[in-house]
Amino acid sequence: MKIKKLTSVVLGAAMTAMMLAGCGSSADAGTPAPAATSGTEATTTTPDTPAPAAEANGKKVGVSMPTKDLQRWNQDGDNMQKELIAAGYEVDLQYAANDVQQQLSQVENMVANGCDVIVIAAIEGSSLGEALDMAAAANIPVIAYDRLIMNSDAVSYYATFDNYMVGTIQGKYVVDALDLDNADGPFNIEFTAGDPGDNNAGYFFNGAYDVLKKYVDEGKLNVVSGQNTFDAVATPGWKTETAQSRAENILSSNYTDKDVDVWLCSNDSTALGVENALAANYNGKYPIITGQDCDIENTKNMIAGKQSMSVFKDTRTLASQVVKMVGQILNGETVDVNDTTTYDNGVKVVPSFLCEPIFADASNYEKILIESGYYTADQLK
Repeated sequence: MKIKKLTSVVLGAAMTAMMLAGCGSSADAGTPAPAATSGTEATTTTPDTPAPAAEANGKKVGVSMPTKDLQRWNQDGDNMQKELIAAGYEVDLQYAANDVQQQLSQVENMVANGCDVIVIAAIEGSSLGEALDMAAAANIPVIAYDRLIMNSDAVSYYATFDNYMVGTIQGKYVVDALDLDNADGPFNIEFTAGDPGDNNAGYFFNGAYDVLKKYVDEGKLNVVSGQNTFDAVATPGWKTETAQSRAENILSSNYTDKDVDVWLCSNDSTALGVENALAANYNGKYPIITGQDCDIENTKNMIAGKQSMSVFKDTRTLASQVVKMVGQILNGETVDVNDTTTYDNGVKVVPSFLCEPIFADASNYEKILIESGYYTADQLK
């Protein structure tokens, strides 16, 4: 298989420019902030924490993250907590160990304890109804963070990256790497998608598949396993070991006498599972492997040639945008959104702010990840 080098200099420069733009000004008119109740707890400060602004004084923000098991959620929680504290808010940051009932209980406690705004990265988008009803009854705005909360009118705003674009970036990377518009093929491809309970997972998969579908239809891309629908390739909990087990089964059933040319994985935890399966059960030509999040282990694998790329979503820019939105809500200001049509949660179209993702690979990771301060060089050794 002849792999065409991406035009990394041109794409890298363009993508870096997008990163710098990231969560810039909103494209659409903002949405007026709903009213919010005031908390009663006093904000504490430390010598390293700026004194709270007058309008932030006494305001409390709840932040509910799904798990500490994935690196990115630790980074999201830490980044948001630091920025909220620096802005003068008291922060109640909770991780739910990927347990839906635990997250439900934690959010209910945030409501009971007088949080003025609650930010939620939901484990399962349709399982927080009772807690959201409590928040609505207490007039507490809710921001869905990176994962859309479904089937509730209590969701005030949604802040995320352009999740469909994540998939299109992965798909276009494959098109360029294989030179599909010029190559005869056929090339063998497999897909590993994300958690069916995560609304974003469908956007990731659909974005990639919409780019690649015409090449599948033309026969240039051959899905040897026959598994090319989201339901068939989804990975509950985004678990590495689940992705590995499925990949091992696909390899043993379909690739004992042929090469897999591409394995399109929706994120890094599933990509790591595929990479583990390849290391243990595959002797053919090494495939192109996509990912998302630029986790440390996966970035090391990119450097070592075991993963081709990862879509980078700079959680610092997303955290900054959410902190900005929190302030706008609590100050009764117009809240920045740039999408008012796409994200229908089954009850309402949720006003959203979408940040732009970019891709990183072995040719540009130093500029995107190290020079930006996201990682140190020592972390990637």
